[in-house]
Amino acid sequence: MRGLAVLDLGCGTGRHAVWLAAAGALVTAVDFSRGMLAEARRKPGAERVRFLACDLRQPLPFADGAFQFVVSGLVLEHIPDLERFFGEARRVLRSGGRAVISAMHPAMFLRGAQARFTDPDSGEIVRPGSVAHQAEDFVAAARRAGFAVASVAESAADAVFAARYPRAERYVGWPMLVVVRLSTETDLCAPG
Repeated sequence: MRGLAVLDLGCGTGRHAVWLAAAGALVTAVDFSRGMLAEARRKPGAERVRFLACDLRQPLPFADGAFQFVVSGLVLEHIPDLERFFGEARRVLRSGGRAVISAMHPAMFLRGAQARFTDPDSGEIVRPGSVAHQAEDFVAAARRAGFAVASVAESAADAVFAARYPRAERYVGWPMLVVVRLSTETDLCAPG
C-alpha cells in the first residue's frame, strides 16, 4: 500500500482509512455522514487521511483515474443504484487499479439484520436504510462498469469469530459477508 493513492468509499468511522494510511497509503476517505467523519477524525492516525463529506449516490468529486486502489466496506446495502456506484468507482481508478468491496451478505436480511449505529450525541439507534441487493447484483453492476471480477467470497461466522465478537454468535454458520475483488484489467487470465 505504501505510496498508493487510495479512496475509501463510505469510510464511516475511518477503520479502513486509518489502517491504510498507517500502511503508507495516501488515503482520501468519503462518507455522507458528517457525524461519522467527526468520529473518524478523532482516531489516532486520522491526521494522515483526507476526509471529505460526499454522497455516494452522486458523482464523485474526483478526476478520472485519480486513484490506484478503491476500498468500500459495508456500504452497498445503502446504495439503491449499484450501476452509479460501481461506475464511479471504476471511473476514478487508473488503468491497472484494483478495488475491494465488501457488503452485508443478502442472507442477513432473511434473519432481520440491518445496518445500524448509535448516534454518539443522542445515544439513539439509527437505521440508515438498507436495500436487499443480491450478490449477483454486485457482480453484474461491477462488470457493466468495466471491472474484471477477480473473486467473490461469501463468508459465514464461525465459533472463533463469535468468541471475539459475541454479537455474531447467533449467526454462526450463516453467511454474513460478501467480498468482491475487482480489477480494471479487462482479462485477468490473459496469457503471458
